[in-house]
Amino acid sequence: MTTTAAAPHTSLRMAGEMTIYRAAELKQLLLEPLQQPGATLEVDLSGVTELDTAGLQLLILAKRTARKQDGQLRLMGHSPAVLNVFDLLNLAAYFGDDLVIAQPPPTSARH
Repeated sequence: MTTTAAAPHTSLRMAGEMTIYRAAELKQLLLEPLQQPGATLEVDLSGVTELDTAGLQLLILAKRTARKQDGQLRLMGHSPAVLNVFDLLNLAAYFGDDLVIAQPPPTSARH
């Protein structure tokens, strides 16, 4: 994970699993930057290889914490693992971030 901070704006790049096995570690990483009122946390999810319900709960908690502190949580670079969960549970609107869904490469036309 990489963190860049310019108060009250923090960028965080998540890598690997966002699962129950890393929940305590990830909770601190996600919530600490949001403790300052008006803070913005941008989370790049492009490196997430797996997202389970514990990881999803952490993202929801981070969103609620940001709102409570009059801040913002911005999710970006959604990996296929994240997109699958968001699509399955219809969560895109809840987080309110733009989702870029990869298109399969065009197939060549056969004549």
